[in-house]
Amino acid sequence: MFKEMAALDGQERRDKLVEAAEDEGELTIYTSMTDDIALLLEKKFEADFDVAVDLTRAESTTVLTKVLKEYSSNYAGADIVETNALELFALNGEGALAEYSGERRDMVGEQGQFENWTATRYNIFAPSWNTTAVSAEEAPKSWEDLADPKWNGRLAMELSDYDWYLTLYGYWQEQGKSDEEIDKLFADMVDGAEVQKGHTTMSDLHVSGKFDVAATNYTYIVQQKINSGAPLAYEPIAEPAIARPNGFGLVRNASHPAAAMLFADWMLEEGQQVLVDLGLTPAIVPEGAKDPMEGVEVIPVDTDKMVNENEKWTKAYDDLLRGAGGAGR
Repeated sequence: MFKEMAALDGQERRDKLVEAAEDEGELTIYTSMTDDIALLLEKKFEADFDVAVDLTRAESTTVLTKVLKEYSSNYAGADIVETNALELFALNGEGALAEYSGERRDMVGEQGQFENWTATRYNIFAPSWNTTAVSAEEAPKSWEDLADPKWNGRLAMELSDYDWYLTLYGYWQEQGKSDEEIDKLFADMVDGAEVQKGHTTMSDLHVSGKFDVAATNYTYIVQQKINSGAPLAYEPIAEPAIARPNGFGLVRNASHPAAAMLFADWMLEEGQQVLVDLGLTPAIVPEGAKDPMEGVEVIPVDTDKMVNENEKWTKAYDDLLRGAGGAGR
């Protein structure tokens, strides 16, 4: 089914996918998206098509474990998986994902096209600050600013953001900084910093005033807080903004392949506007929508290092947060 439909394009592809998907009548999605995003996408998709969505939401590692367990036992669970880059790389490495191609995928930039999975959105790492405690003049203007001693006891860092760490480390190396200089910058950030687990939790505590600056919150989470009246800000964004791809993969043994492929196409078309409306950074900026990263230097997470040097960088980041040094030590 996947190969048959991949040969089609335009309205013919959409029409045939809709007919086949509505014949199947169901779609099973496993995702690590937050509830508000996942449930709205489910609602919008079901409103567009006569397909009942069975949505399972969990942490990305749980999604990975569940899909791999089901796939290895030849149990047809998920039809499509929408989650973080690292887990999608792992699923593809185990042969669980099927090839996906088409016009909409071709519209995703090269930094969002991977073997058997495709970015739908980007989580943008950027510093944010509580405006009741930090003035616009005092706010961090660069990543280096976070190493200023004035943030001792006022800064929070997230426990799992090694992908941000390895990417910024590589960027600074390319800019001519020595490993010693880079290690000192990160060590000065950590000095007096609070370590938080989870970006949503970090943003909640950020709003409450527990700390003044969050080093690596996702901009969409901060923007949602701002939209609800919270005293937070992240613009102008400290450059370069660091973008981590999140996306989908079609599960090779899907019970509802047409519905899975229809959802994939829809996510890269109508679904992109849904993401924009929620304040996320889409893989494809919809026609007429403002690119949230327009005019901002953006660099993608170094996915090669993230996958192939995972152990090295997770250990280096853990050591950094424990005060034991960084990647260059």
